[in-house]
Amino acid sequence: MDNGLPAGFRLGVAEAAFKKTGRNDLALLLSDRPAAAAGLFTTNKFQAAPVLAGRERLRASPTARAVLINSGQANACTGEEGMLRCRQSLEMTALLLGLSPDDILPASTGVIGAQMDMRAWERALPVLAENLGRAELEDFASAIMTTDAFPKYVRRTQRIGNEKPVGIAGVAKGAGMICPNMATMLAVVFCDAVVDPDEWRKLLAGAVDASFNRVSVDGDTSTNDTVYGLAGGASGVSISGPRTAILGKVLTEVLEELAYMLVKDGEGATKVLHIDVVGAANDADAERAARAVGSSQLVKTAMYGEDANWGRVICALGRSGAAFNPGEVAFSLCGVELFSDGKPSSLYAEGMLAPALAQRDIRMDLRLGYGPGRFRLLASDLTHAYVSINSDYRS
Repeated sequence: MDNGLPAGFRLGVAEAAFKKTGRNDLALLLSDRPAAAAGLFTTNKFQAAPVLAGRERLRASPTARAVLINSGQANACTGEEGMLRCRQSLEMTALLLGLSPDDILPASTGVIGAQMDMRAWERALPVLAENLGRAELEDFASAIMTTDAFPKYVRRTQRIGNEKPVGIAGVAKGAGMICPNMATMLAVVFCDAVVDPDEWRKLLAGAVDASFNRVSVDGDTSTNDTVYGLAGGASGVSISGPRTAILGKVLTEVLEELAYMLVKDGEGATKVLHIDVVGAANDADAERAARAVGSSQLVKTAMYGEDANWGRVICALGRSGAAFNPGEVAFSLCGVELFSDGKPSSLYAEGMLAPALAQRDIRMDLRLGYGPGRFRLLASDLTHAYVSINSDYRS
């Protein structure tokens, strides 16, 4: 491990002033050797140039050496010129680092529609190359932020078998336009284990499905959503057989922690809603129910106002499309049952939940019946600050 990073990886950051001055907004992760590489991308039909380029590179090769991220300019909805500029940024970076452009996976975040400022790239890339190896995980996470209030990063070590520990680290950015159908706004996770590329892709997909695919801030899926994973192998610890499940568990825990940070840092958010649905006919129905509740503006504003308005939850559930018998539904808020058997619960008295609703984390438990289906979703509340942030985002 070096500076708390998984072995064999270096980080660099630089200021390009893509949107604002006075902060780093360009970040590079470099593996000292070819790493098993995997990626998951937005399902939005309007896909940014770096998303298209990243897909293309991962289809061509199961390995990569670097991830290059800029914030401030999304390079989305920029046509063929945007693709050309994306490729140009990779070529310029590769030349400085002695790599092939195909070794580098790109990602961008920021304002949609603006062409990337290539003069800014020309100024910043030499600084980025010079700083390579000097940046820490927090520096990298800070450089990829946009409206984020704080940098999001996690590091873990895990002994797998009797060999030396494996290092795993992850960073993410995202505060708005968060309702992923694959991943999150941007995230990178990397480890120093030796993993077969096909197995690494499966592990990343499973970890993303259990984490980033279960959060929502505002119901919007970005044009740029990207998760990259690199397994560099510098530790020499080979992953196969029972070890695969151990690595998958740690990888999932890292991404779950990052996913929680995303919701906690939702634009203007003051609450994290932990919505657990059980007893559904199947997992798909449980997910429909959870997403309907978590995306309801009425539910989200009630939680912001610390108002135990169970009627809003029941209304959202009723229009979710999930199959259930209304007479079997039960809803508890912060551990107190508010609704069951089709009517308000006698266990609740107005005001008794005030201390619990004043906390950051709010438990919302829904039982739809007695089936095997279950799903957990993390969602944020909806505040005045969210409107303020997004009403003048470009200006």
